[in-house]
Amino acid sequence: MVNLNFNKASTIDERILAEMHALKNSDAQLLSENSKKQIAGLIGASTSDIIFTSSVSEAIHLGFDAIFETNSHKGNHIIVSKTEHQDVQSACEFLQKKGAKITFLDVDREGRIDLQNLNESFTKETILVSVVAANHDTGVLQDLEKIAEITRQNGAVFFSDTSQLIGKLPIDVAEIGLDFGCISSHNLFGPPLIGALYIKNNPSNYEIYNFIKQYLNETDFQHLNLNNIIGFGKACEIAQYEFWDNNTHTSKLRGYLEHQLLEITDLRINGSTKYRLYNTSNICFPALKNGDSVSSHINKKWPISTSSFPSVLNAMGLDEKEINNSIKFSFGHQTKHEDVEQLTHFILSLYDI
Repeated sequence: MVNLNFNKASTIDERILAEMHALKNSDAQLLSENSKKQIAGLIGASTSDIIFTSSVSEAIHLGFDAIFETNSHKGNHIIVSKTEHQDVQSACEFLQKKGAKITFLDVDREGRIDLQNLNESFTKETILVSVVAANHDTGVLQDLEKIAEITRQNGAVFFSDTSQLIGKLPIDVAEIGLDFGCISSHNLFGPPLIGALYIKNNPSNYEIYNFIKQYLNETDFQHLNLNNIIGFGKACEIAQYEFWDNNTHTSKLRGYLEHQLLEITDLRINGSTKYRLYNTSNICFPALKNGDSVSSHINKKWPISTSSFPSVLNAMGLDEKEINNSIKFSFGHQTKHEDVEQLTHFILSLYDI
């Protein structure tokens, strides 16, 4: 089965499986520390900045809760964008039950937040800002450095869901000024059921760091599957050295897809075409002559993703009809040109092109 949604799921790389098998009986502590070193090396962090979790979802919820609980004496206001992943939305809903006040930032038609709007959204009670680095549905990138600067100037903590960005583009968390982030193994062709929370290890975050460590000790989260930890580290090591080659490959595939499909009248690419991941294309198709959607035909031959969270495209100004006619394509290093070529020709044939 051809995978056209690598932003959601990917097959474990054979090299990672081999590493997991070869090292499974080695010293657990050394392997865990080595994996942290590999993860930290990919994002420009220190090994002490990396905390393993069972998933990205766990990392997000844990980070949000820790920041909120340890900063409750400062305030209860949180700023997030309207195009966050469902895990961030869920974490906000949980904190609202604890008394958090949430401001949801609008995005423009290209899916990017307005930095002036962000700056004007701060109050004396603001303790946290969360803006996704690269959107899971559109691939749209945000200006993390400027967001970090504005957040720092207003005395709040900056968290970003970096799970789609890491491994696809270079990132240096120290250079950006990121306080917290999350890392996904399966988005890097590693094993599932393992993720990591990045915490900038500095004095201002010590209380948050200790809160998280205490929670993990109490819930026994450090007894995660060692094989998954090994695979996670190896995935980061491979990504660090291969992402430019992978970007070249996936960019060519996306370029071919979009160039060919632009022959279709009234077809539109959703989101910024300048600031986005190389592997992702979210396309709004015009209805077919008989009124059918393109997705209803493609789904008979390929598993595709209409936007998993319609709120993303709705926040960008698309109406219900446009959202229903939009499809996300996201490629990986395992995607073959002939598969994309076959898909493209099939779609064009639906429009008699």
